[in-house]
Amino acid sequence: MPAKTAVFTAEERAAMKDHAQEMKKTARRGARATAADAEADLLAKIAAMPEADRALAERVHAIVKSAAPGLSPRLYYGMPAYAKDGKVVCFFQNAGKFKSRYATLGFTDAAALDDGTMWPASYALTTLTPADETRIAALLARAVS
Repeated sequence: MPAKTAVFTAEERAAMKDHAQEMKKTARRGARATAADAEADLLAKIAAMPEADRALAERVHAIVKSAAPGLSPRLYYGMPAYAKDGKVVCFFQNAGKFKSRYATLGFTDAAALDDGTMWPASYALTTLTPADETRIAALLARAVS
């Protein structure tokens, strides 16, 4: 019998467990769930990140709140995310999440950032300059329009 190969990495399995816990927590809250609860969960996840990732995530959160106040904060596979009409539009993946060398700001297909036949759906973040922040705000404006 051939040796088993791992289908998912430990980090991927942890993300799936995070997602299952998020779904259970949402179900337990039921009708009494509030936007403040979701944002508190997101901020707690950011607070638990290593310093470099935390600083980026806090800045991304501030940009999203300012540029796209209609997006709702939530968790998405254990990552800070922002949704419109219940669908995740963008998310922040800290570098430590999957042992990457940089954090990313990702957009789902719900963001509809289509531009021709090929466009970026994820951006590497190592630091945020004022120009980067302006670009993120413009992407968010397109994503929610």
